[in-house]
Amino acid sequence: MNTERPDLNRIAAEVNACQRCPLARTRTHAVPGEGPHDVEIMLIGEGPGYHEDQQGRPFVGKSGKFLEQLLSSINLTREQVFIANVIKCRPPNNRDPLPMEMDACTPYLQQQIELINPLLIVTLGRFSMGQFISADARITRIHGKPLRQEGRIILPLFHPAAALRNPQWQKAMYEDAAQIPALTEAVRQIRAQHAEEVDDDLEQLSLF
Repeated sequence: MNTERPDLNRIAAEVNACQRCPLARTRTHAVPGEGPHDVEIMLIGEGPGYHEDQQGRPFVGKSGKFLEQLLSSINLTREQVFIANVIKCRPPNNRDPLPMEMDACTPYLQQQIELINPLLIVTLGRFSMGQFISADARITRIHGKPLRQEGRIILPLFHPAAALRNPQWQKAMYEDAAQIPALTEAVRQIRAQHAEEVDDDLEQLSLF
């Protein structure tokens, strides 16, 4: 059963047909992202790799298996989150994304965030982190340090592929991810309290 809203499907269709940057000429498949529209958590990586490019889905290779293990450690599955990337097409030879490529894809990601309105955004890797936190920040210094931003929490983590290349980072990723349930609950309560305050204000207005 497709649990995505038509708006998310529209964005995916636009991504699949996108010709905004030269990556459109070298991709096998664009990778719009996937997940339900009503999730509380978004995971945002950097860009598709070889397996993602072949299948048109995010995080399906070795890094995807590690990500699923990470989610399982906090009793989540990939079906309970929305998974996206900063750029939607694979750069040749998995090179770093170029600024113009990120600029071309940013509107798609912004629309996805606006539609889903997650409580928590987990950034995976330095390029994803740079979309929400200073691009000059170092992931080795700020990973696992939550930042409140625009009514939600941004939690920067290492990229799963980087953790696979640097096993010493894997323990840190599990420790950082262990914060996700509590952070999500904290924002949930803040939003609920805000909604109650708005309801109180409306009720008071209705007395006049």
